[in-house]
Amino acid sequence: MKNRIILSWSGGKDSCLALDVLIQQGYEIVSLVTTKPEDGNRTFAHDERTELIQLQGEALNLPVHFIDCTFETYTEQFVSTIQTLKNQFQITGIAFGDLYLEGHREWGEKVAAAAGVEALYPLWTTKDAALKSLENFVQSGYQAVVVRIREDVLDESWLGRLVDESFLQDVQHAPICPMGESGEYHTFVFDGPLFAKSIHLEHGEIIKLDTSKRLEVKTPG
Repeated sequence: MKNRIILSWSGGKDSCLALDVLIQQGYEIVSLVTTKPEDGNRTFAHDERTELIQLQGEALNLPVHFIDCTFETYTEQFVSTIQTLKNQFQITGIAFGDLYLEGHREWGEKVAAAAGVEALYPLWTTKDAALKSLENFVQSGYQAVVVRIREDVLDESWLGRLVDESFLQDVQHAPICPMGESGEYHTFVFDGPLFAKSIHLEHGEIIKLDTSKRLEVKTPG
């Protein structure tokens, strides 16, 4: 019997690559989990509209469970949700798409332990291997677009770019982790091997936030 797990889902390339690896390893993903503010319809992770995350779930034939929380209740609500899903689906673990930031892993292992499940990190590597991780994504067949950038390290010309061979070459000359592990850029995956259908996107306005810029993407119609 396959190990039944849930996957922390941001909608970006890291969580998508983690999903692919986990399925290849024989895990059964019973749900994607995404945090959102209690009074909002955008995700905490990338400030993406929840309806777009829902479209990803539909394209992947996986349910999406949104965790409503605040900054103050984030960890508490995360643990509570894992416990609920553990009882509902008999899951044994939760997976994360983090690569090498120890603080992120410590938090994930803490909440998993509190909920009584295992924390899985299928992409875990070293900082020096981040470029190889990006190569793996580019060669994986998944399609992602850059939807957010940190203004202190990237300009808005990076917004809307596909994460492809051209991106792979250019990012090596930028002063950032190639995978954007410290939030230098965020992506949205819209097609790939596990997608039953492609999510067609239109690029909208660029919105300036406190320290970053976000490209609004939406579906036609």
